[in-house]
Amino acid sequence: MTPLPSRADLHGEVHARPPEALQAPLAIVHYVMWADGAARQGSRVHLGELLASAGIEPPSDDVNFFRARLPGFDLRWELHTEFVSWTFLREMSADEILALGQGEPQAADLTVPPAWRRALPGHALTQVDVWAVPRHAIDGAAAVGRLFDAGSVTGSTVVSGSSDLHTDMRLQADGSIRVLVLVGETAPGKVSPRRLGRLVQRLLDIETYRMAALMGLPAARETVAWLASAESDLAQLAEQVRDAAAADEPLLLDRLTRLAAGLESRYAATHTRFSASAAYFSLVEQRLADIAETRIEGMQSLHDFMQRRLLPAMHTCASADRRQAALSQRIERVSGLLRTRVEVGQQQSSRELLGAMNRRQGLQLQLQSTVEGLSVAAITYYVVGLIGYLVKGAQKLGWPLGTEITTAISVPLVALGVWWMIKKVHHRIIGEHDT
Repeated sequence: MTPLPSRADLHGEVHARPPEALQAPLAIVHYVMWADGAARQGSRVHLGELLASAGIEPPSDDVNFFRARLPGFDLRWELHTEFVSWTFLREMSADEILALGQGEPQAADLTVPPAWRRALPGHALTQVDVWAVPRHAIDGAAAVGRLFDAGSVTGSTVVSGSSDLHTDMRLQADGSIRVLVLVGETAPGKVSPRRLGRLVQRLLDIETYRMAALMGLPAARETVAWLASAESDLAQLAEQVRDAAAADEPLLLDRLTRLAAGLESRYAATHTRFSASAAYFSLVEQRLADIAETRIEGMQSLHDFMQRRLLPAMHTCASADRRQAALSQRIERVSGLLRTRVEVGQQQSSRELLGAMNRRQGLQLQLQSTVEGLSVAAITYYVVGLIGYLVKGAQKLGWPLGTEITTAISVPLVALGVWWMIKKVHHRIIGEHDT
């Protein structure tokens, strides 16, 4: 029996990875590294190296979430099932705010050792640069025009209309995407640090889960191409099964078996990925709903952007998964038809074999009857001969009839007796066999 988990662990999951209070102006860099078991373990070691340089104790091995304040920045480290996220946060200076308004932003991880940052374990999945600055601190329209591509920039108000959110989801030269949050600081639209912290965490989650969801897309595209070929092969096999001769059935069954094995192998390799993509996409939709956007006139919202760009990719993954399941069912039906043909052929062969056996048995019975008749004649001949010898001896003792007459009289009696004995033995053997 599987041991029950700790009640404290289950209850603590409600409070896992809590948002922290954030105060604008703030620069944030969020790295997400796609990691296997070795890379996730390596991230603990990597985290310990950075903390050791600042004289901070590393977290214990059972901790999956850790926050620390280091010289010049704050660090948040999160260990997930398939990836590890690193978030660096620091307060922006007046000069940095001015540079941001001029389209020359500075990242939050400037004080992190570059060599250490480049050696993050795992494969880079995404990098998000977020700047949260007060609305009055910069010219918002000018900053948006300098920071983002005009053709894909999004614009919406969030946090009950108190703040503006902009991004273009474009990869920059350093591999990052940019997000600008213009934070309201005057009543009644003043944003509290807690609300800003929740907004930032949701924005980081949206990009993280968006990229994690898209990890299924390459497999879906490859699967769709394979399915097109497999479906064509199955259609040809179904046509050949319809017109196949009995001699062709073993080869057709072998081809169907190979096709089914190939599908099962691919399904096993992709189904988990497609299921994970669907789960990540549902998280993206939930986070988009949580930020409660209101579109800025003349701009698309982030939700609209995601629906238009991300939804088709997720439909591709879902379609590939459904087509695999449908193809498996179709292969099973064609295999069933072929097996039915083989079984019908086998039944026909069995009937023909049974008919041949019945004919042979009839011939054997006829032969047996013939042999029994010959046996009666042969035994009668020898018994009558013995009777003749007995009569010759008996005449000397006073037997009144002659040898020829006695022998003639005994022939039918002996023949009938021999026939009756053979039939009795025959019926007894058959009766013992039946029981």
